[in-house]
Amino acid sequence: MLRPGVPVIAAVFIYAVSAGAVFAQTMSYADAVTKLADDCGADIQKLCKGLNLGSGRIADCLQQNAAKVSATCKGSLTAVFQSITQREHAQASYSQVCRRDMSKSCDGIKGDGFILACLVKKEKRVSKECNQVITDAGWR
Repeated sequence: MLRPGVPVIAAVFIYAVSAGAVFAQTMSYADAVTKLADDCGADIQKLCKGLNLGSGRIADCLQQNAAKVSATCKGSLTAVFQSITQREHAQASYSQVCRRDMSKSCDGIKGDGFILACLVKKEKRVSKECNQVITDAGWR
């Protein structure tokens, strides 16, 4: 069951993901929404109560009230958006980063899902960079 404020957090999250950044670890969208609900829900209820979802209204509200937003929420917003951006970048760059490993370890295998399964299965023979991008993409 969703906690109160989760739809609001989800709207802030979806709006802000497009901003972009880089972070060392990645998290799933579900984990990101949960973290923002936990760490920013009270700030949104207090500072942005009654705002409709969409069009970045909640994100704009938090930005306009930045001086009043808790340090915990600010830190979580930054970490979540950076993490999701890194995950999306890893997913987009996977085929380029793993191209050599695909031809070396999984030659002749057809289909993206089967190739990915092959690379995961042969993890010890796959390059460090390819393994990292698979992990960062959230596929392992």
